[in-house]
Amino acid sequence: MKKILGVFTLALAGCATGPAYQVPAAPLSAQFKEAQGWQPAAPADLLEKGRWWELFGDATLNELARQVEVNNQNVAAAEARYAQARAAVAEQRASLFPVVTLDASANRSGGGGDTRTGNQYRANIGASWEPDVWGRLRAGVSGAQAGAQASAADLAAARLAAQGELALNYIGLRLADAQLALLGETVEGYQRVLQITRNRVNAGVAPSSDLLQAQTQLANASADRLGAQRQRAQLEHAIAILLGKAPADFSLQPAPWALQVPQIPVGLPSTLLERRPDIAAAERRVAAANAQIGIARSAYFPSLSLGGSYGVAGSQLGGLFSASNTLWSLGLSAAQAVFNAGATGARVDQASAASDAAVAAYRQAVLNALADVEDQLAASRVLAQQQSLRETSANSATQAEQQMLNRYRAGQVGYTDVVAAQVAALNARRSLLQAQADRQSTAVALVQALGGGWHVR
Repeated sequence: MKKILGVFTLALAGCATGPAYQVPAAPLSAQFKEAQGWQPAAPADLLEKGRWWELFGDATLNELARQVEVNNQNVAAAEARYAQARAAVAEQRASLFPVVTLDASANRSGGGGDTRTGNQYRANIGASWEPDVWGRLRAGVSGAQAGAQASAADLAAARLAAQGELALNYIGLRLADAQLALLGETVEGYQRVLQITRNRVNAGVAPSSDLLQAQTQLANASADRLGAQRQRAQLEHAIAILLGKAPADFSLQPAPWALQVPQIPVGLPSTLLERRPDIAAAERRVAAANAQIGIARSAYFPSLSLGGSYGVAGSQLGGLFSASNTLWSLGLSAAQAVFNAGATGARVDQASAASDAAVAAYRQAVLNALADVEDQLAASRVLAQQQSLRETSANSATQAEQQMLNRYRAGQVGYTDVVAAQVAALNARRSLLQAQADRQSTAVALVQALGGGWHVR
């Protein structure tokens, strides 16, 4: 009889009410549309694992990125949520084991006309266990594990987002430094031109309107320089917050701008499923939702519980543990809802719908990732071409500005022509700086779109 009962119990233990989990099919293409002819500058095995920011060749950025991983408060919050999810796994796993309790009591009672009083002592140890016959508890553990894995992916996504935001803000700050240097040189040049114009007006060879235009040019350039100072200050404050510091306790001195733009090895679209933490998190949430279906279905079957206790009771403390005072019990209980107006079926339907929603969210995450990579690949190609054109434009505009100023000194053109040439030259040089910053920012965005590191685990 015991053998038959044991075989029956093992058979029931193998039952599982939840559907077998399979990773949902992802809407992937064979290759990236915008990666045609993409030629990385270095083979993938030479690239730094994880520390992608080092590819930009800026020591200050490298140091700041390492601080973000330690001090950023969003990352700290994600780490705390991951720890919480791991604790939830431990809690669910504990439900697979028996619960043992120990209790003791001592009472003294009396009443009515009887003046006698009585003592009662009791000590008891008990245990209860719910055998996971239908797989409900195991589904809870699986769901909690999937949730913890999703939290781990969320932590990786938080790190990547903070590091990417830092890199973008740092590039913007160095762009502001370059613009301040350019505008400083421009203001000095406009001051010299203003003096030349003042001399010509005083000599009577130029109208006073030339002096007014020269003053206007100088004032506009000075105002633009103040605007660049304000932008730099805001970016410096943003970097301080990313580092977990108060803005008053952080400063970055102006430094030369490292204009290195790395070429990123893209790989195949399917590698995004391994590299993008947001995709990994979405897939793990599908697994957690699938486990909830099993939990809901288990309500169709009776819940079983085994319990037992052993204790002693008596009126004398000294003889409490004698054999005549022992009490014990063993029991098996079962409970099953006979009628609940379809509530169990409704909960199963809810879990199934939630699983379908998680699958859709996963596939949407894959589509968004593909679009991100395609966008940044297209932007990288176009911006490289634009930077070359901006360099040609800036060189030509600078030469035209100098030639126009020389002709003005010779009295061959009016000052309006000089103003037009100055405006064109300044705009062309500022556009070149912006194009350089855009290329670096796009490289950062491409790294983020690829999920940070690009090495297959």
